[in-house]
Amino acid sequence: MINRRKFLQGLAAITGLSLNSCGWKLADVRTTSRIQGSRDRLDIYTWTQYSDQKVMKTFTTQTGIKIVADVYDSNEFMLAKLRAGGGGSYSIIYPSDYMVQKMVELGLLKQINHQKIRGLDNLFPQFKNPTYDANNKHSIPFSWGTTGFIYNSEILKKPPDDWDYLWQNQEILNKRMTLLNDIREVMGGVLKMLGYSYNSQDEKAVKQAYEKLKELKGAIAAFDTDAWRNQILTGDLLLAMCYSGDAVNIIKENSKFKYVIPQSGSSLWTDTITIPTTSANIDGAYAWINFILQPEIGAKMSDRLGIATPNQAGFELLPKEVQNNTTLFPPQSIIDKCDRITPLGKIEELYERYWTELTSS
Repeated sequence: MINRRKFLQGLAAITGLSLNSCGWKLADVRTTSRIQGSRDRLDIYTWTQYSDQKVMKTFTTQTGIKIVADVYDSNEFMLAKLRAGGGGSYSIIYPSDYMVQKMVELGLLKQINHQKIRGLDNLFPQFKNPTYDANNKHSIPFSWGTTGFIYNSEILKKPPDDWDYLWQNQEILNKRMTLLNDIREVMGGVLKMLGYSYNSQDEKAVKQAYEKLKELKGAIAAFDTDAWRNQILTGDLLLAMCYSGDAVNIIKENSKFKYVIPQSGSSLWTDTITIPTTSANIDGAYAWINFILQPEIGAKMSDRLGIATPNQAGFELLPKEVQNNTTLFPPQSIIDKCDRITPLGKIEELYERYWTELTSS
């Protein structure tokens, strides 16, 4: 989300992007800088909430590169598609932190050439050398956040302050709550409730979490990452497990909805931008990364999309009410209770088996 210097070799310097109430205003963009021929298209595979048409159109105007975006709702689905050979056209992919580690191990990601990147110095210190990807060798942080619950505070007078709330209130929540369609988030949350790590590799603990979820299964309306948004706004749902950025946008629609992070802890995640080894437009991929790293773009996307930027320069351009929004930027005391999801190794097969049994029954 940060970069005040040139894109990469072959692209013109971008020195004056400004934002106004009518949308995006361009400055000092030369048509001679446009990439031509087979390099005039950039295929992106990203999360639904990151598909910002205004940003894509601005990028196309500046570079001549047309963006074509496909979306997914879980890291596991994205990886399965890539491994099945369905991702050969993508030049940019947005995996979460733990998935970056896994994709590197599988040889699916290119090493980032930092000589072609501008703006990394503007990141918050904690994002310059993250544990999941030392020195951002294979990924560039795009957004970060937490996982928690959004709920209708007019009906649920007692906030869902911890995971066990779901079990204790099954009657009122029956078929009116959703959990994420995400094996690691759902299993991790229940493991956390039971006193284990989000990333437990204890077979007995994993089985215990599965058995606990089986008790709740009948009351769950769906395992869903996207469709719940409209359902909670229309009143069909009272509660949804969700990502913090999604909660921000729902609360903008109606302030009766509130977001909480379970007291026993939840997950802390970072979504990233990566270049797959099969990238068809590497120059275009670097152009996109440098475009996103600009402070003005980062600030605009954070404000409009309801995502927390890892870019300190972009953060400083945000309105104070956004900077002080604890749903987006929680205090350190909350962050300290959260775990980062990490790769599981061989026990991942056990997670997947239980997940299949849970979601298909």
